[in-house]
Amino acid sequence: MKRIEHFSIIAPDMGHIFQMISISTCIPLIIAMIYQEWDMLLPMATVPVTLFAIGTPLSRMRRMERRPSFSVALSAVAIIWLVCAICGAIPFTLGIGMPYLDAVFEAMSGWTSTGLTLSQSLDTMPHTLLFWRSLMQWLGGLGIVAFTIAMASRSGLAEFRLYRSEGRPESFMPGVVATGLQMWKIYVILTIISTGLILASGIPLWDAANTAMTAIATGGFSLHDSGILYYNNRILELAVIPVMIAGALPFKIYYLMYRERKMGIFHDEQAKLLFTLIAVGVAVIALDLIAFSHLDGVTALRQGLFMTVSGITCTGFQIASPHNWANATVLTLAFLMLIGGASGSTAGGIKLNRIALGIDGIVWWFRRMFASGKTLVPFRHEGRSIQKNIADLEVSKNMLIIVLYILVVFGVTVTVMHLQQTAFESSNILFEVISAMSNVGISTGYVSPAMAPSVKLAFIFTMWIGRLEIVPVIILIWGALKGYE
Repeated sequence: MKRIEHFSIIAPDMGHIFQMISISTCIPLIIAMIYQEWDMLLPMATVPVTLFAIGTPLSRMRRMERRPSFSVALSAVAIIWLVCAICGAIPFTLGIGMPYLDAVFEAMSGWTSTGLTLSQSLDTMPHTLLFWRSLMQWLGGLGIVAFTIAMASRSGLAEFRLYRSEGRPESFMPGVVATGLQMWKIYVILTIISTGLILASGIPLWDAANTAMTAIATGGFSLHDSGILYYNNRILELAVIPVMIAGALPFKIYYLMYRERKMGIFHDEQAKLLFTLIAVGVAVIALDLIAFSHLDGVTALRQGLFMTVSGITCTGFQIASPHNWANATVLTLAFLMLIGGASGSTAGGIKLNRIALGIDGIVWWFRRMFASGKTLVPFRHEGRSIQKNIADLEVSKNMLIIVLYILVVFGVTVTVMHLQQTAFESSNILFEVISAMSNVGISTGYVSPAMAPSVKLAFIFTMWIGRLEIVPVIILIWGALKGYE
C-alpha cells in the first residue's frame, strides 16, 4: 500500500488530536490578559490557530475502513510531537525575536519535558512565554496523545495504538480512555498538592505554581536564569524533592492507594529500585564532592541529595554545575540520568522497569548456563513465573531498547564532537547528550546559543527520539524511505 493510503487511515485521528491540543494552548492567552501583555496576544495566538488549521482538514479526511497498523500509529505519534514543537516555537520568535531554530529547540525541550534551554533572559521574559514554557512541560509530562484521548473521551483501536505508541504501555483501567482520565485526575491533584507544598516555602504563588507544574512533570524549566538558586531558599529545595520523586513514581501506585487503600510504594518493584538508586547515588556523589571537590559535609550532602533526585527523576533542576565536578562524579550522575524514573510516570530515561527486567534476564541467563541440560529454570519477574517462550521474547525486546538507547547516546555524542570543536571535556558532552536523550535538562554549560546550528539540530533530534523511546522515530524514518507493509 502507498504511503499516502497508510497515512489516510489514521489522519482523522491525528486531526482530532491537533484540534484538542489547540484548545489547551489557548490558556497562555489568559495569562497575557491578566498581566496586560497585549503585545503577546498575537504571537501566542499563532499556536492554537496553526494547530487547529492543521488538524481541521486532517479530521475531515475520509476514513478508510482498514485498521491502522502499529507501525503507522508509531509514525503518527512521532509526527504529532514534531509538529507540536515546530508550532510551539512560533511565539518565541514573534514575541521576543528568538532565532527560529533556537525557538524550536526551546519548544522541543518544553514538550518533551527536557528542560535544556537556549533562553538567556528568563528574568525579563514576558509572563505569557514563561507560562507557555511551563504549560508545554506540564502537558508533555503525561503525553500529548494521552491528554487528548482523555479529554475527547474517544476509544477505539486507533486511539489504543496511538496511546501505546507514545511510550505508555501501562493500563490499570479497562480501556485507554479510562486509564487516561484517571492518570490526568491524579496528575491534576498532584499538581495542586505540589503547588501548596512549594508555596509553603515562602515564594510567591506565581513562582510556586510554575515550579510545581514543571517539577511534577519532571521537566525542570524555571522562571529565572539562575533557576532554583535564584530564591536562595533551602526550604524550597527540600520541598521540591518529594515533588520530583512523586512525578517519577508510577501513577498506578496513586490509583491503588486511593481506590484500594494499598500502600503500593512499599511493594512496587520500580518504587523500591528508585529509592535504592537514590540512596546509593546520594552516598556516592556526596562522598565524591567531599573527596574530589573538597566541599564541606553539609554542602556535599545538600548538593548530592538534590542533584541525585533531580537526575534520576529526569527533572533537571540544579543547585550546582556538574561542569565544576570531577569526571567520576559527572559520570555517576549521568548513569543515574540514563536509567531514569518509572514506567507510567512523567520521567524519562531507559526506565526502571526495563532495568529490573534486564537484571532478571541476565540472572536467568546465567542460571540456565550453569544448570544441567534437562533442568527447567523458570524465569521470575515481579514475583511471577513467566513461560520460557514469552520470557525470551520480552527479555530480547527489553534488551534491544536498552542497547538502542546506548547506541543513540554514543552516536550523537561522537557526531556532536565532530560537528563543532569545543573546550568542554568529552565527559561533559556525553553528559549533555544523556541529559537530552533522557529528557532531564541538567547541564554542564555546553548547551548554549553559541552552539553551531547542526549541533542544535542534533540535540533537537535527541530530545525527540528520547521522549518517544526511539522506536516511533525509527519507524517514521524507515516508513518514509522504504514505505509500510
